[in-house]
Amino acid sequence: MKRENFATGSKWEPIIGYSRAVKIGNQISVSGTTGSDADGNLADNVYEQTRQTLQNIEAALAKAGASMKDVVRTRMYMANISEWEQAGKAHGEFFGEIRPATTMVEVSRLIDPKMLIEIEVDAVITAD
Repeated sequence: MKRENFATGSKWEPIIGYSRAVKIGNQISVSGTTGSDADGNLADNVYEQTRQTLQNIEAALAKAGASMKDVVRTRMYMANISEWEQAGKAHGEFFGEIRPATTMVEVSRLIDPKMLIEIEVDAVITAD
């Protein structure tokens, strides 16, 4: 099967050696994604960061020929699990009817102290 790598153009991708998304056949894995906007800014609350993160993931999936409805698993890594309800609210706005398998865990920290959440997803494109 053909492998396709999808980049965002981030300066970190070639340095670290990763792709935003990798597609093999009908399966797509999206790397851990944070809530930075196009200018690199982060909101100061987990709800807004989660929404932006999911918008970033949505854009990566679109480049790979998929959509949020194709997501079968999400993994959410949170700097402060006590804010899970706000992250969950934003997640539900994107996935309320799709209902992928989901994990939400607290981590000791993310790569930037301003980052409150990082999310990765797996998607499978199926015939409708």
